[in-house]
Amino acid sequence: MAGMMTMLAPARREALARILALAVPLVALGGAYAFQYIGGLYPCEMCWWQRYAHFAALACALAAFVLPAGRWWVALAGLAIAVAAIIGGYHAGVEYGWWQGFTACTSEVRFAKGADPLAAIMAAPVVRCDQAQWRLLGISMAGYDFLLSGVAALAIGWALVTARKAVP
Repeated sequence: MAGMMTMLAPARREALARILALAVPLVALGGAYAFQYIGGLYPCEMCWWQRYAHFAALACALAAFVLPAGRWWVALAGLAIAVAAIIGGYHAGVEYGWWQGFTACTSEVRFAKGADPLAAIMAAPVVRCDQAQWRLLGISMAGYDFLLSGVAALAIGWALVTARKAVP
């Protein structure tokens, strides 16, 4: 990958970093919301933390397209993506039982008009941070976020650093 990136002109490397900084949080958040609203998988507390980091990355990436000093906004987006990767790695470790996680669990309560609020609370699903709701090839969604975000953060950092070194 490093060889491919260095073959690109510095301006193209910065453009690639900018596109990655925008695309990765869009894909991660789009996937998370699709799993939630189409697949019925509710997020736990640590899932929300990962989403917050991706929201920050998305805001910074959008700012990079409209504000001056876009390079710094891309760098901040890359940093937020790296934070999402770290949280995803920690969350995956909790799911695999490698270390103890936090005890906070979340629930999504939906109140229907005229329905019993207590019954709605009791029927709401409780989502535990230490139990993966979905896995593909043995890797949970938190694990995939760790992999996707980690590689993207490294690629963004590499593109920005090598583009900067190439400028005379």
